[in-house]
Amino acid sequence: MHIEKISEIIAHFIGLFEMTTDEMRLRANYAEGAGPGADGPALPDQDAFTAAFSSDLQLKDYDPGINYKSGSYEIEFGPARHFGRVFEESLEKLAAIAGKDIPLPHFGDPTDIVLTDEPELTVFAGPGSAISHVLQVNALYDDDYLDMTDGVHAPRDTSFVIEQLADFSTKAEIFTPFASLHRTDTYDGALKIAEDLQNYIRNARNTEDSGVASPDSDVTHHFVTTEPMDDKVYVNGKVEADIPVLDDFLPDRGLAKLPEEPDDSNTSVEQDDPSGNSLDVTAGANLVVNVASVINTGVITSVSAVMGNYHQIDAISQAFVYSDNDEIASALHSSGHSAEETGTIAKNIAVFEQSTFEASRHAEPDSADPTFPNSWRVSVIDGDVSFVQWIEQYHFVTDNDTMTVTTSGSEATVLTGGNTSINFSSFFQMGLQYDLVIIGGNVLDINSITQVSLLYDNDWVRAEGDLDPGADLQTGNNLIWNFASIHNVGTGGPFEAMPDYMVDTQKAIEDRDPNMPEGLSFDVDFQGYAGLDVLYITGNLYDMTIIKQVSILGDSDDVTQAASTILENNPDATVTIDTGSNAVVNIAEIVDYDSFGQTTYLAGQLYSDAILIQGGLVEHDTTQPQPVDDGLANEVIAFLDNDDPAGGDSADGVINAGHDFSWSSTHPADVMQAMVA
Repeated sequence: MHIEKISEIIAHFIGLFEMTTDEMRLRANYAEGAGPGADGPALPDQDAFTAAFSSDLQLKDYDPGINYKSGSYEIEFGPARHFGRVFEESLEKLAAIAGKDIPLPHFGDPTDIVLTDEPELTVFAGPGSAISHVLQVNALYDDDYLDMTDGVHAPRDTSFVIEQLADFSTKAEIFTPFASLHRTDTYDGALKIAEDLQNYIRNARNTEDSGVASPDSDVTHHFVTTEPMDDKVYVNGKVEADIPVLDDFLPDRGLAKLPEEPDDSNTSVEQDDPSGNSLDVTAGANLVVNVASVINTGVITSVSAVMGNYHQIDAISQAFVYSDNDEIASALHSSGHSAEETGTIAKNIAVFEQSTFEASRHAEPDSADPTFPNSWRVSVIDGDVSFVQWIEQYHFVTDNDTMTVTTSGSEATVLTGGNTSINFSSFFQMGLQYDLVIIGGNVLDINSITQVSLLYDNDWVRAEGDLDPGADLQTGNNLIWNFASIHNVGTGGPFEAMPDYMVDTQKAIEDRDPNMPEGLSFDVDFQGYAGLDVLYITGNLYDMTIIKQVSILGDSDDVTQAASTILENNPDATVTIDTGSNAVVNIAEIVDYDSFGQTTYLAGQLYSDAILIQGGLVEHDTTQPQPVDDGLANEVIAFLDNDDPAGGDSADGVINAGHDFSWSSTHPADVMQAMVA
C-alpha cells in the first residue's frame, strides 16, 4: 500500500500520474522486442520455477492522508533594528493585510503574499446623440390659359408676379431676423447661434417699443417683445383671451373643396329636369399648408445637475406680406351681387407656455420609516451630447390664370385653380430614463420658429360686349394664417444652488469609486428609491429645435366675361366667378421637456431669453399685365365652337385644369435612434 501513498503525495505537488496499459492483443505490430527465432536456443520453462518469497510486512487499509509540517517562517526587514519597532511594524502589516481580504494559498515565502487592488466602479455606456435634418420643398407652376369664344385673345405675361413675390420676400426680412440661421451639428455652431440670438435680443431690449408701431400705412402691425408672457395668446401684436380656431376662418373653396362622403341611402339621383344655363368659374381656391410638430424629451430625469452655464432661448418670428388689389369692370360692379369687398384675413398667432411635469405616484412613501437608495448604477458619455431637430419647409406655388369665358346655354363649370400643396413633418423623440443626470459642461437649450407667408392675389375681371350684369363675383376672401407655439415643460421655478454632495458624486464617478456618496443616500428627491440610475455627461449638452416655414403663393387671375347670344334665348343664365378664396397656412409646435422633476441644480450662470416678433405688410401693387410676345402659357385650353349655339339642349361641360395636389411628408430615417437616444 505504500506505493499508493507515495503517488498521492507526489500528485499533490506535481500533478497526477497517468497510468498507461498496453495490451499486446490490440497491437497490429509489436513495437518493442522480438520473439525468439526457430533456430534460437531453447528457453527454460518459467512455470517450472517456484519463487521463494517471504515477507514480514503487515498489510493495512489504504490511508490517503498526508502528515505535513511546514518549515520555519522568517520575515526579513532589512537592516537590524530594535526588536520592539520590528514587532510594531509586524502588527501594522498584519492589520493592513486583514483589512484587504488577502487570499493566502500557502504561507511560505513572503513573496507569496499578493495584495489585490480595490474594486472599481463599473460604468456603462450612455445613449448617443440624436440629430434630425428635414428639408421639404414643393414647387408648383399652374398658369392656365382658357378661351371659350371663337375670338382671338392673346395670353398675358405673368412674370411680373414672380418679381413682386421676390420683392415681398425682401421686405419680410425685417420681421424675420432668424430666417438666415444655418444648420449645424457641432457645439461651436450651436454656441454661435446662441450668441447671435442673445445679441439680437439684447439689442431689441434696449431699443424696444412697447405696443404696436405703425410707421407706414402699409404696415398692419410691427410688434416686438423680449418678455412674452406665458400662457398668453398674441394675435397680430395684441394679447387675446383665446386661440382663434382655423376652421372658423378657412374660405369656402367652391368647386375645389373635397367631395363629401356618398349617401348610403338608395334614393335615386336621376334628374329629369332640363339642364339649366349657368357658368361657374373657380380660378383661385388654392391651399398651401406647412405643418411641423416636434416633441422632444431628450433625457428623461427627475433630478439634473449642471456644472457649467445654462442657456435657454425661445424665439418666434412671424411675418406676412400680401397684395390683394383687384380691378373689376364697372358693368359687373353694378350687378349688386359682387362680393369683392370681402378682403384678405391675415393673422400671426403665437403662444409661449410653461408647465411642470407632474409624475404619477402609485404609493406615497412612508414618512415614519423612509427608504433611501443604498446602491447605484452609473452610465457615462464621454464628450458632448446633442439633440438637434432642424426642419425647413418651403412652398413655391403660382396659379396665374388667363381666361375668356361665356355662357353656352348649358351648365358649365371651369376649375383652373384649386391646387393643394402640403408639407407635413412630425418628430417625437423619447429618451432613456434616469434618476439623476450630471452634465459636466454647459447646456444650450434653443427653440426657434420662423414663419413667412407671401400672397399675391391681384385679379382682373373684365367685361366684353353688352353684358347682363347678373354675375356673382368673389375676388377676395383669402386667408393667411401663421400659428407658432413653444411649450417648455420643466421645473416651473428657479434653479437651485449646487450642493457639495453633487460635486462629490461627479468626482466619485471620475475616480471610479464604487461607494455612492453619502449625500445621495439622504436626498429627499430620492426618497423611496432602492437604487439610483445615474447618467454622467462629461462634456456639453445642447438641445436645439429650429423650425423654418416659408409659403409663397401667386394667384393673379385675369378673367374676361364675353357676351353670348345665348342670353337672348336664356335670359336667366347665372354666372359665378371666384378668383380668390386662397389659404396660406403655417403651423408649428414645439414641446420641449427640459426636466421631469422638481429639481435642477446649477453651478454656473443662468441665461434665459425669449423674444416674439410679429409683422404684417400690405402692398397695393398697381402693375398692369402685358401680353406675351410669342408662345403660350404653361397650359393652353382653347374652345372653338363653330356650331349654332341657338339650341338649349347643349351638353354640360366640365373643365378642370387645376386641382393639382402636392404632398411632402418626411420623418427621420433612423427611427430607433430617436426612440432610444
